[in-house]
Amino acid sequence: MTQAAEMPAEAASALRRGWTTGACATAATAAAYEALLTGRFPDPVSITLPKGETPSFALAREAMGEGWAEAGIVKDAGDDPDVTHQALILSKVRHGPPGSGIVFRAGEGVGMVTRAGLPIPPGEPAINPVPRKMMREAVLALAARHGAAPDVEIEIAVPGGADLAKRTWNPRLGIVGGLSILGTTGIVVPFSCSAWIHSIHRGVDVAVAAGLDHVAGCTGSSSEAAVQALYDLPEIALLDMGDFAGALLKYLRQHPLPRLTIGGGFAKLVKLAQGQMDLHSGRSQVDKAVLAQWLGECGGDAALVARAMEANTALEVLHMAQQVRLPLGDHVANLAREAAGRIVAPARIRIDVVAVDRAGSIVGRSSGAS
Repeated sequence: MTQAAEMPAEAASALRRGWTTGACATAATAAAYEALLTGRFPDPVSITLPKGETPSFALAREAMGEGWAEAGIVKDAGDDPDVTHQALILSKVRHGPPGSGIVFRAGEGVGMVTRAGLPIPPGEPAINPVPRKMMREAVLALAARHGAAPDVEIEIAVPGGADLAKRTWNPRLGIVGGLSILGTTGIVVPFSCSAWIHSIHRGVDVAVAAGLDHVAGCTGSSSEAAVQALYDLPEIALLDMGDFAGALLKYLRQHPLPRLTIGGGFAKLVKLAQGQMDLHSGRSQVDKAVLAQWLGECGGDAALVARAMEANTALEVLHMAQQVRLPLGDHVANLAREAAGRIVAPARIRIDVVAVDRAGSIVGRSSGAS
C-alpha cells in the first residue's frame, strides 16, 4: 500500500503540506504496538500531533513475529523538497523486560549521535526529543487502553537512510550511519526553510560543545571552500548558512563563539552590507544606487558611477571596479562585517568577511574584525 495520510482542509490549496519523519515514525509505532497487543494492525492508523491535529496514515508494511510487530509508513513531504520524501519509515516494537520502560533503538538508516551539543546525547539514536515524546505518548495511551505494561523497545529504521543522510548536515554534525528522526510539530510546511535553519542552529550548538573558537558561515560551496582553505578550518566549524544570514547571526547573539568568518558570493554580501538578513534572490535585491555610491566612495569617478547605475548585476559593477583597481570587494566586505556586527551585538564576536566570485576566487576581505 502507498501512504495516504489525510491532510487538514486548509492544506488543500496552494502548496501541499506533508509529514515529518517523526510523525511517520509515531504512526508506524502506534500501528506496530497495537498489533503486538491485539494481533491486528490498524490501517489507517491515527495519531495526535503536538498541536492537536489527528492525521491518519495508511500502512505500507505489516509484519509480525514472536514477541514483535513491525509497521511501515511511506513519508509524504507534500510539496517540500525534502530528501526523505517517499522514504519508508519503519518501526519494529518488541516487548521489553518488566520495568524496562520505553527504549529507543536505531535500525537500518537511522544515525547515532557521536558529538555533544545536539538535543540527544552521544551514544543515543538520532531520534529527536519531540518524536520520542510523541511515540512515548502513543505507547502509553495504547498500553493503558489494553491494560498492558508499557515496557517496549522501539526500533526505527529507514531503508536507504545512510545514503540519504549524505545529502544532509548529519555527517558534519557528528550523526553517523544514517538520518535523524525529526519534527517539532509533525507537519512539514513547504519551503518553510525551517529544517535548514534548524540545521544551522544545531551546527552552532555542536561547535560550542566541541569548544571551537572559530566557525564560518558561508552562502555556498564555493565560498565555503575558499574560507576553509584560507583558515584551515575543520569540517565541524563550517556552517552551511545559505541565504539565512539573519538566522545564523541572531542565534550566535544568544550562543556566541569567539570568532565568526562570513563567506559568500559578492552579490549576496552586497545585500548583507545593505542590511538584508535573508539573502535569497526572491526575498531581497541589490540596491544598485547604493552599490554605485559605494563605488564612488572607493574612488570611482562620476562617469564610472553613472555606468554602475546602469549595470545589470552586482558582479558587473565589481568587474568595473577591478578594471581600474578600485577596492570595491574589500569595501563591501567591511560594510557586511559592520552589518553583521550590529546583529550579533551585544555579544562580543570577532567577525571577518570574505567575498568570492563565481569561480570561488577571493575578490574582497574585510580589514580586521569587529
